[in-house]
Formats: sequence, C-alpha cells, structure tokens
Amino acid sequence: MVSIFEQLGVRTIINAAGPVTRLSGARMDEDVIDAMREASQVCVDIAELQAGAGQLIAEVTGAEAGYVTSGAAAGLVLATAACVTGMDPGKMNRLPDTSGMKNEVIMPRSHRNFYDHAVRSVGVMLIEVGIPDRFSGAGVRDTEAWEIADAMTDQTAAIVYVAQSFAQPPLPQVTAVAHKRGVPVIVDAAGQLPPAANLKRFISEGADAVCFSGGKTIGGPQGAGILCGRRNLISSAALQHLDLDVYYDLWDPPPELIDKSALPGAPQHGIGRPCKVGKEQIAGVMVALQKFVAESDEARQARWSQCLQNLADAMGDLPGCDISMDAYRTIPILRLVLSPAERGVEVARQLMEGDPSIHISTSGVYDGVLIFNPMCLSEDMIKPIADRLKELITSCDS
Repeated sequence: MVSIFEQLGVRTIINAAGPVTRLSGARMDEDVIDAMREASQVCVDIAELQAGAGQLIAEVTGAEAGYVTSGAAAGLVLATAACVTGMDPGKMNRLPDTSGMKNEVIMPRSHRNFYDHAVRSVGVMLIEVGIPDRFSGAGVRDTEAWEIADAMTDQTAAIVYVAQSFAQPPLPQVTAVAHKRGVPVIVDAAGQLPPAANLKRFISEGADAVCFSGGKTIGGPQGAGILCGRRNLISSAALQHLDLDVYYDLWDPPPELIDKSALPGAPQHGIGRPCKVGKEQIAGVMVALQKFVAESDEARQARWSQCLQNLADAMGDLPGCDISMDAYRTIPILRLVLSPAERGVEVARQLMEGDPSIHISTSGVYDGVLIFNPMCLSEDMIKPIADRLKELITSCDS
C-alpha cells in the first residue's frame, strides 16, 4: 500500500535533531495513536472534553485549572488575551484593539525571542526591561526584579517570563514583585520538560499561567500544547478559544471550565479562535501526558543515553573526529567534533541531502560540531546514520 507521504511526494527523514516543529515534532507512542484514532470515530462536546482534560492537567501541574491548546505559542496568545480582558466579553470582542484596556506586557530584555510575536499579536505593547550584559560580554548582570517592579504601571496587563535554566531574575522574585501590584505572570515553559517536576515547579513558584508544548518531550501530537494556571485566566482563555456560535439560552458550558452566571453574555468568536484544537489532539496529548509522568526521569534518560551509546558504537573511530556523549543532561546528546571545523556545515548539508535524509541539531555546525539528539530516534535508524557518516567522513579524509 502506498503511504500518504509517497502519494504527496514527500520523503520521510531520520530526525536526530529532536522534536522541533519544522521537522514535524515527536514520534508518538502507539497508545497515543490509538487514543487519537478512537477520538476520530466519535463526536463530543468540545467544551466538556476540555473540562475533563483540564481536570487532569490541574492534577498533574498543581494548578487550579488547565486547558489544551494547539501548541505552546497558542497558549501564549490565549494567556495574554486572558490577562488583558479578564472575564469581560466586551473586551474580548474588541481584541486586538486594546484601547481603554491594560495593554502593556513587561519582559526582561534577555527573554525576548521570536515566539513573543504570539504575545504581541493580542495587540499589546512589549515593555523591555533590563540590560543583559552577561550575554553581550560587557559584564555579569542581567535584568533584576526591582527593575520589573519599577516598570509596572496602571497599564501593565502581565509579565511574560521565558523559563530557562539560566533565566534571570529568578521566577519567585518576579512573581513576588508582580503580585504586590496584582499583575499576573505568564511563563513560557514550552521546552522545559524534562524534568517532570517542572510540570509543577512554575505554578509552585507563583506563576499565574504556564504554557507547555505537548508535541515535544511529552510525546503528544505536534499540534497540541498545555496551558495551566489560575481558574479565572483559564476560563477567559477558553471563552476566547471555543466555538461560541450557539444561542445563549442553549449554551451550557461545564461550570468547572466556565461560570456562565458570572457573565453578562457570551462573547463572539475570540482572538484565539484560529488556534483550533481538535478532539484527536486533546485525546492524544492527555494519553501522552499520563505516560510521560508515569516514566521516571531516570528511566527516560537511561533509554535515551543507551540509544546514543549504540550510535557512538556504530560510528566507531571516524578519522579526524572526536566523539563524546553528555549523558548527564536531562536530555543527553552526542557530539561529533570535526577537524577542520569548516567541514561542519558541508557534512550537515550532505546528511540532509542524502538518502535517507538525516537531520541533526545544527547549533554547532559552524564550529565543526554535529549534535545528535535521541528523542526521535529508533534502533533501526542507528545503522543508516553511522553508515552515512562513515561514507562522508572517509570521502572527505581521502
């Protein structure tokens, strides 16, 4: 039987770069696929399904409520919109026109990135705070919590914090100064799993809304994410995301998701409506989330490390190359260092252009470093990677 990819003339690839969106995310477990297949054969009320999923997310994260989004970036859109409008359906209807609303969002300058376009799409103005001297090489300092407090005004709708192991200032300091002024803090934690403890960490440190990717380490469908946080923010996010083309008298949302009695009326389709998530994505990411928390960080790391060790063994001694494995990271990686370093870009290109097409993490190619991530690899991919590398390295060395 001809596969859908063959019908469309699309190559399947060996993905040693990790579950990045441009390479279609993670490979899914059979239980996740089964859940999505089951969901595809029935119809449900999406609000009820979101309410049920939200209860599971709340249990896993320690948050008051949860919601399934179409990815972490969609979570940023919905969380920002919720902080701007609250539970006011009139304001929801007017977005992205934020006239007359709190429409400033503070970010430490060192946290700025391409993904904050999702925040700006709501119609807010980003207020950058601090000078990241430690990244420019001019010094050791970065944004400090007092600077965030100093930047807050009556127009501040939220603070966006991008979680990284090196992020400054520490999140508890940020939430402390924010909450003194009643300002919510949104945490972008898209790629902050593992460890599994991070599912609860940011909420426990005071975050009001946290966004995770569902299609990376969690192992769900690529077009899924998780938003968790304060109940009123999740309710507002749901109101600005769900299909609300229904007569008000016939609209009966689950009270654990939306308190209809607190609203003067239902808003129109909200700014998050383009971020649709289907029942298949919701079912899939919920099964994936349960499987993720059921496996220990140690077992996951050992599984990935063994995959990379097998790859290193299959590579053997490559002339002019140094092979090393960082097995103690939460996500272990294998490094292949080429000499001279100028070969890095060309070898990476040849790997991609070969058959099979092999994609690696390219963050170090200009320094001659090829990085292999195990998250999307299976044992049957080890030999093709090693064989192609031997072919390329040997031909370059001759």
